Amino acid sequence: MARRRRGRTVDGILLLDKPAGVSSNHILQRMKRLYGAAKAGHTGALDPLATGMLPICFGEATKFSQYLLDADKHYQTTAKLGIKTASGDADGDVIEERPVENVSAEKVVELLKQHFNGEITQTPSMYSALKHNGQPLYKLARKGIEVEVKKRQVMIYHIELLDFRGDELDLDVRCSKGTYIRSIVEDLGELLGCGAHVSVLRRLDSGPYKAAMMKTPEQLQAIADQAAGDIEPLGEGENKGVHLALDNVLLPPWTAVAHLPELKVDDKQTQALKNGRPVQVVDSSKVSKDTDAESALIRIVTADQDRFLGLGEVSEDGVLTPRRLMKTQ
Repeated sequence: MARRRRGRTVDGILLLDKPAGVSSNHILQRMKRLYGAAKAGHTGALDPLATGMLPICFGEATKFSQYLLDADKHYQTTAKLGIKTASGDADGDVIEERPVENVSAEKVVELLKQHFNGEITQTPSMYSALKHNGQPLYKLARKGIEVEVKKRQVMIYHIELLDFRGDELDLDVRCSKGTYIRSIVEDLGELLGCGAHVSVLRRLDSGPYKAAMMKTPEQLQAIADQAAGDIEPLGEGENKGVHLALDNVLLPPWTAVAHLPELKVDDKQTQALKNGRPVQVVDSSKVSKDTDAESALIRIVTADQDRFLGLGEVSEDGVLTPRRLMKTQ
């Protein structure tokens, strides 16, 4: 007999403003309990020190979380000069201190322009969540185990010095997926000759989602408390009013793939796709034929109700094959 999954069915994306001092998984589990959800996952961990945009996918939205993992990001960070730590951030042990000498805002701006613009090569920190033989690097690092970490190419679209305060500086960074802000700060510290670590890190945007759209755990709790009429404790018992109020905060799953071209299908094509069968696209000329791997993927929508069905791939001869569909009743 199949094991029944605990929790309710809820589909959508929560744009959470993660607080400092907790892991991404800790806050994920807290939100899962708050929503009473059967299934949830986040789209790219933030360090305990970091705050800001942590999209949490519930239910069917988890099928499209990879597109948020792969999305460009926007960060603001504060670098503390003169102090290096083992982890590259304020949570790590201090391993070296050097005087901050001959450092100016003009010098920082010049170094950013020379070394941190466009495509750059980074060596991820041993305290990152990258895995080696199935183990996260940070777990190995905490055991004192060092392994070779492969360098990677990332793209810095924009980097700007926001403020300079002698031994501290604030940076604004827009970058591709996989960019380690700690590595930027550590490398900049070495170029300045004094070392540096991240003391503050905040993610503002992730893909299509902007900072103004986020909700803090406190705001979500206030929504739940108001819906419950301050009668029962938050997260305990079944309360449809609370769930409805919280669900109204969620974005629909298709917003994770809003950047993909849309294709509408009729009732007959919809049924065929649901059964896993490819269909001939009536007007394939409207589908992008770019050469990159993602260009053939399209967002499938019903013609009658604009209901999101999922993702499909269109061949050069106009045949649409379902690839990742929403679960149907």
